[in-house]
Amino acid sequence: MTSPVQNKTLRQQVLILYLQSSNLDSGVIGWSHYDGTGRTINMAGDSEEPPYKTGLHALEQGWRLFQASQLNPHAPGDEFRTSYLKYEFFFEKLVALEDAPDHE
Repeated sequence: MTSPVQNKTLRQQVLILYLQSSNLDSGVIGWSHYDGTGRTINMAGDSEEPPYKTGLHALEQGWRLFQASQLNPHAPGDEFRTSYLKYEFFFEKLVALEDAPDHE
């Protein structure tokens, strides 16, 4: 993807944060990071500490929120199930590649 304004090649970085509740200022309990620049490769469990303490902190550091989990009412007893994390937020950054080869 090329920005016509700056004429730089852009790549997307995606950060997925799983929060304690639906509030962006609640604590991070799980995360994933994907780097479309190819500069870093992250694996599950490669860090003990989350990259940000809250979703709001990620916004303050320049990440753009582009998707949040739909809030669905849960049946009684669902609070004891651990099959998935309910409060999933997707963030992105567009990063310019200075010396990227032409991929078109």
